[in-house]
Amino acid sequence: MTTPYPFIHHITVLCADFDASEPFYTAALAPLGVIAGDRDPGGIEYWEDGIDTPSFAVGPAQPGEDVTRGVHVAFTAKDRAAVDAFHAAALANGGKERHAPRLWPEYRAYCAFVSDPDGNNIEAVHKEIPEA
Repeated sequence: MTTPYPFIHHITVLCADFDASEPFYTAALAPLGVIAGDRDPGGIEYWEDGIDTPSFAVGPAQPGEDVTRGVHVAFTAKDRAAVDAFHAAALANGGKERHAPRLWPEYRAYCAFVSDPDGNNIEAVHKEIPEA
């Protein structure tokens, strides 16, 4: 049975330097059709235009909270050009190279991987399922 609800509602990562993380995510996610909501002292939330769920948020870690580290988040890209644009924007806005855009046959996908300012593994993936 299919549920009308997405598998994940939202994910939040807590960053060490919000002023570094916010422009990284805003720039990197834009080529994927993901837009930024209003920025406030508690963070910023991202979603597809007109669709608020699922969403991804970035917020500053507060005293006593741990910074999110070691997480791998993969965002869907509509095509290879979007993966390439994600990669370029991420690197231009504080991201670090993990894997340049390329076809990963084992995943049947074209992907790029970067590290966010806190070292999390952030991916753009375009599934390329061969025709039967």
